[in-house]
Amino acid sequence: MKLEIIKLDKAINKAYFKQSLKRADIELFKKNFKRLFERVNKKEGEEHNKNIVSDFLKDTFYKDRYEINTSGRKDLVIHKGKTSSTPVSIIVEAKSPTNKPEMISFDKPNAKALHETIHYFLHERLIKQNKEIKHLIITNIYDWFIFDATEFEKHFYANKSFQNQYKEWINKELSGIKTEWFYKEIAKPFVENDLEKLQCVYINLLDYEETVKNKDETDNSKLINLFKILSPEHLLKLPFDNDYNKIDKSFYNELLHIIGLEEIKKGNKNLITRVKIDNRNSGSLLENTIGIIQSLRRLKHIEKLDFYGETKEEQLFSIALELSITWLNRLLFLKLLEAQLIKFHKGNKKFAFLNSKKIRDFDELNELFFEVLAKKPQNRTSSVNEKYGELPYLNSSLFEQTELEDNIIYISQIKDRLTLKISSQTVLKNRQGNRLSEEKKTLDYLFEFLNAYSFASDDKAEIQDDSRTIINAAVLGLIFEKINGYKDGSFYTPSFITSYISRSVLKNMLVTKFSSALNRNINDFGHLKELIDYSDKEQRQKANDIINSLKIIDPAVGSGHFLVSILNEMVALKSELRILQDEKQNRLRGLKIENINDELLIINEETSEPFQYYVNDKHIPPTEIQEIQQSLFNEKRILIENCLFGVDINPKSVLICRLRMWIELLKNSFYTANSNFKYLETLPNIDINIKQGNSLVSFFSISGNGVKNGELQKLQKFTKEYKTQIELYKNVTDKNAKEVIVENIKNIKNQFLSYVTPNDIEFITLRKLEAEATTQFIFFSKEEQEEWKKKQEKLQHEIQELKHKLELRKQTIYKQPFEWRFEFPEVLDEIGKFTGFDIVLSNPPYIGIEDIEWDFRRFYESIYTTATGRFDLYSLFIERSRQILKPQGTFSFIIPGKFLNNKQFVKARKLITNNNHNVKIVSIEDKVFEQAQVDSVIVESIHSKNEQKYSAFTCKEENFNLISEIPLDLINKDEDCVF
Repeated sequence: MKLEIIKLDKAINKAYFKQSLKRADIELFKKNFKRLFERVNKKEGEEHNKNIVSDFLKDTFYKDRYEINTSGRKDLVIHKGKTSSTPVSIIVEAKSPTNKPEMISFDKPNAKALHETIHYFLHERLIKQNKEIKHLIITNIYDWFIFDATEFEKHFYANKSFQNQYKEWINKELSGIKTEWFYKEIAKPFVENDLEKLQCVYINLLDYEETVKNKDETDNSKLINLFKILSPEHLLKLPFDNDYNKIDKSFYNELLHIIGLEEIKKGNKNLITRVKIDNRNSGSLLENTIGIIQSLRRLKHIEKLDFYGETKEEQLFSIALELSITWLNRLLFLKLLEAQLIKFHKGNKKFAFLNSKKIRDFDELNELFFEVLAKKPQNRTSSVNEKYGELPYLNSSLFEQTELEDNIIYISQIKDRLTLKISSQTVLKNRQGNRLSEEKKTLDYLFEFLNAYSFASDDKAEIQDDSRTIINAAVLGLIFEKINGYKDGSFYTPSFITSYISRSVLKNMLVTKFSSALNRNINDFGHLKELIDYSDKEQRQKANDIINSLKIIDPAVGSGHFLVSILNEMVALKSELRILQDEKQNRLRGLKIENINDELLIINEETSEPFQYYVNDKHIPPTEIQEIQQSLFNEKRILIENCLFGVDINPKSVLICRLRMWIELLKNSFYTANSNFKYLETLPNIDINIKQGNSLVSFFSISGNGVKNGELQKLQKFTKEYKTQIELYKNVTDKNAKEVIVENIKNIKNQFLSYVTPNDIEFITLRKLEAEATTQFIFFSKEEQEEWKKKQEKLQHEIQELKHKLELRKQTIYKQPFEWRFEFPEVLDEIGKFTGFDIVLSNPPYIGIEDIEWDFRRFYESIYTTATGRFDLYSLFIERSRQILKPQGTFSFIIPGKFLNNKQFVKARKLITNNNHNVKIVSIEDKVFEQAQVDSVIVESIHSKNEQKYSAFTCKEENFNLISEIPLDLINKDEDCVF
């Protein structure tokens, strides 16, 4: 057996690897590290040296957070919690520096220290049934061998023969009962004969001695990876400050306070509500806005007021919250832009513009929105250009007046003079380090609050003097997902889930697409990598065309997390296939791109350094850097425009999703050569791909054209013009031209209606009755005339009843329908027929029948086969997804585990497996949604030409890529069940 070494940078979670460290933490680490060297006494035994290790870990990382102590015969353990009653998560076997016979080494890995560690691991795992072990460490103070527990799980626990020998020995069924006998007679022979290699991280602390004793701080960065390897975040596999699956509670709570919201517990859900009346502050964004709406009586300007709620209070709250989110969207986008500008200029703070010195009131903030960012520099006033000369024209509808602003109020109309008491848990502190407790003007408070955090993305781990917590786009998405779901409590899908699903569905779909395009039987993605000749320009372009043609939809898009994830996964997979190229179709070389927690990690393969875009003192970027950044921007733009689509019933979610798409482009924005590198590239109008509506309700049929004889050419003409106008919209930068295109699209959609078949049964019946009522007959007798007259009266009565019912439906069921048949021309063929999407993926809403309005319940039962018994809304989303998916498409949802075995979901399960699809189920062992009381499963349905297969897997978050099989008998075997 040999020890196989994993380098530090490979062992650390890649997202954590990028994260910078605070200088205070490194200084404490260095101080305790130095103290460790001073305390070592080679003459002392293991007990003395074990305490040195314990004190070092406690004082640096674990004190007051996790219990460190002995446990039975184990030298040292670190528990999962603060007390010894919590499970053991880390086992440390400590040897004296002079005890070379028992210490493992590369020359002698099969030593007693390893045998003892195996024994302690199996004792915890088998006897105590402890599944919480994360790492095992063998150290003699200087040498550290750190094993991931999965290695021991794989080689020792999973080996049934070895496991049985251990059980027999522990039960005293063998000839030897002492531990030395186990080491020599069982462990040592097994390691020698049955184990080829054992992976571990190896550290020699003496390699860092010079750095630790050096008072100069310039080389402290050499300690970053060592710090991370020994930290709880790594050894206990904890979420870390910049983990995209983790909400920053301080930021979230104070942002709610500034908006005027609070989180309350209702049953198993955490809901967002308006602050209770006694605690409301007129200076909060929400109350300030509501006050102005009421005083100006602006609600009368809204046509469909019931869309925002049933009561006046609900309407005021919903409208004011949507306006507040619109304004905050812009501000948060600008904080990310500000951080990018500063980073592009190597930390130059002169590019900071969101502060009270530059923007003194809400009028000036409104000016920034509409007179700076919404206008090209040549169209701005001289005073505006003088003040904001460095800011680009963004061409984003984010900085266009919304319909709600036009009808209600702009941010310039809320009161500047109102103050807001600072939150009792504020991040803002005075020079003495005490929390501020005063009142501030709302805008000043908002700016100071935002400036207390860093919005710069981590490209490379550094030691930062700035101790501000980083707030990235994913954290913002998580926060707004919670705020947007204020009515029913929504759950944000963690990044490790979205990344896994995105990677899985894309790989399967690419195998299908390339098999068809190349007329080859491609086995899997690995086989596909071997087939593509990336050095052939024509073949490389064809591969790009295939990927760029994919049509992917999330029908319950929320904050857009799935779209962000699949966008970055598409770029990463192109990199893996080595087909990424620039606008001239030249391949991007020397880069390795991975999707880590929905963020692209771009590494220069020659230097192993992260890629970072910047400009020099003359404001000009290096040529190669410029080409890479420009190519990445264009790559993302093409994929967003061509491939990614989303729908959500919540207009606030649509706003957030669009924001997330713009942010993804902003990350790779670049200074343009045609502006002499003065201004950033403008953003395309990608908002049109994300639409608002009820995905489950359509007035018009998805399939069929309803085309009359001789009018097929007209439909073809409309379809062609529709696609042309959409293409023009995405790239237009002139505001007047954009308005014309919007009107053209509206007119084309209206004309489309005459060619499309209605989906509503009562509407179809009405048309038949109206046709019957207008039919002309020749009557030969008075009796026939009287009979026809009575029939007409009855028909007219039925027609009026149906019209009344349809009018009521327009106010309820059809209040916000989504017309899949013609809303996305990208999935219409040349004659206007709906062709469907390649991939449908989502975390649909989990809403039981008791929470579905009666009218909707009856409507769903009339049109969905899965709406039977005590159905849940997510089963309807499964059925709808099958309707909008291509026959050879791929489907993947994350849904509650009860879907697998409850009889009420039999019909939904059958839908997933029809049309010759393979089914893969991934059972997630840990609850992945904060405060959710459900176990979750991923259900993926993949088209296959071969025999249908069913496979099931289980996983844990920390090892999501290490999925192991679980028995299929966990799934219901009812006679009606297809699994």
